[in-house]
Amino acid sequence: MAKPRVKVPKTAFAGETITIKTLIRHRMDSGQHRDEEDNMIPRQIINRFTCEFNGAAVFSCDLFPSMATNPFFEFHCKVPEAGTFKFTWVDDNGDVTEASRAIEIASN
Repeated sequence: MAKPRVKVPKTAFAGETITIKTLIRHRMDSGQHRDEEDNMIPRQIINRFTCEFNGAAVFSCDLFPSMATNPFFEFHCKVPEAGTFKFTWVDDNGDVTEASRAIEIASN
């Protein structure tokens, strides 16, 4: 898988809800298409995405063959303290791609 793009604010106030955006390049072959020689292209998709904050799950989803190429996710998370978000993508081959982003608590 390609290097993912992750957008997380660098700072937030304690208790603030932030928006997180992720994008990863992946063909997401559904297993229902044929190549130039009329052979079935095997299914090869990202089947699981998770986001953790300081080790606690904040967002996760299972993906299916109808998911678009280059999956993009946007979701919201309340930030109680400074810490690190960890993002994980897992595909059908068991390949795992991870990224992390730190966030600091802003002072008034």
